Amino acid sequence: MLFVRFIKYLPLLLFIPLAWLLSPAPNSPPEAVSPEKVNLALRRTAHGLLRAAGDSTSRIPAVEQAGARLWRVRIDRPFLYEELPPLLQASLDLHGVRQSYEVTVRRCADATIDLGYHQLDFLQNNSVPCQGRAAPEGCHYIEIAFVEGSGNAPFKAVAAGFLFLLTGGLTGGFWWYRRRKKAAPAGEPDWLIFGCSRLDVAGQLLLCGGVRRELTFRETKLLRLFATHPDRLLEREYILREVWADEGVLVGRSVDVFVSRLRKKLAADPSVGIVAVHGVGYRLETGLT
Repeated sequence: MLFVRFIKYLPLLLFIPLAWLLSPAPNSPPEAVSPEKVNLALRRTAHGLLRAAGDSTSRIPAVEQAGARLWRVRIDRPFLYEELPPLLQASLDLHGVRQSYEVTVRRCADATIDLGYHQLDFLQNNSVPCQGRAAPEGCHYIEIAFVEGSGNAPFKAVAAGFLFLLTGGLTGGFWWYRRRKKAAPAGEPDWLIFGCSRLDVAGQLLLCGGVRRELTFRETKLLRLFATHPDRLLEREYILREVWADEGVLVGRSVDVFVSRLRKKLAADPSVGIVAVHGVGYRLETGLT
């Protein structure tokens, strides 16, 4: 089956995009960062932190660019550290800054790092290290350093996770299908063989004397009953119960009509035949010449 073969080799087909997603890009040029947008995002962040701490009047110092990809803003009073990650991310998103970054909360006096986190800490876990601890006292710089060549790291992480789930799910489904197929009851083979004919019950297909014939649901059910009881006389009442009981109303004439249909479709195989026993029922005879 084409679909089963596709599922079987899907993990191999997904290997190339998965390898790309997980591979680093050390030689990729640094993504450009707009100083104006970073400036606006940091000022918005500082404003939100002061407002959350109850300060709506203090002046926010100018944002400083301390390095090629490093910006910082000074906060002179305590602030709520747990407010920083969502507020900073929302500010960067608002101004269209998509590059990955690291955040450092550094003392103004001696440059000691009190707190810090990576963007992925927040995006993946919705929390950052040291969150919930006491607010930093005194003057601090909030620094944001953009990581070179990793602006699409969040996308890669999400896409890699999706591919892992897709590959695992489809691979698991394939092996479940294989195990289910192997565990099928021995009494229900794929093909029922009688004489020189074969019956595919699930596919409602009859191969008879090299001729391929499609069967209706009821024809398949009746022929299956005969094929699983070769050379045995089956009484009419038994046939009705086994083949037509699900209809609720048993019509004796139905047996004769469907037997007639099956005889025509089995005509290409001279080794089998459905024989009527008057007043009793029918028998599928095999080994005829």
